Amino acid sequence: MANITIYHNPACGTSRNTLAMIRNSGVEPEVIEYLKTPLSKERLQKLLAALGLGACDLLRQKGTPYDDLRLGDPKWTDDELLDFIVQHPILMNRPVVVTPMGARLCRPSELVLDPLPDPQQGAFTKEDGEVVINAQGQRV
Repeated sequence: MANITIYHNPACGTSRNTLAMIRNSGVEPEVIEYLKTPLSKERLQKLLAALGLGACDLLRQKGTPYDDLRLGDPKWTDDELLDFIVQHPILMNRPVVVTPMGARLCRPSELVLDPLPDPQQGAFTKEDGEVVINAQGQRV
């Protein structure tokens, strides 16, 4: 069984859809609710390295203190932006999935299909009604 971790926010539909697609591949992932269990700066650094992204790429703007903190200002270094994410975990964009095949920020949720080592076990329809996987387990 594949070792898969999802950094998850259960209040987020994209995150719920991503988790459901992981489970539809027959795997029960390690679910880390990062708002309840915030990531350390060191863990965030490792996650960014695995994703191949800069800290600004991991920032979420909507529903966060992003604008109040003026995080769009180019003066902030990656190190400083990670400090903000540690202080305000809601700033971390989600969901992030780590599998043996790589890490991915899964926006939209179907991006999780690329690094999943196991195929989908059946049809999958997102919460909004969009069909992503057909009855044969193939991407639509």
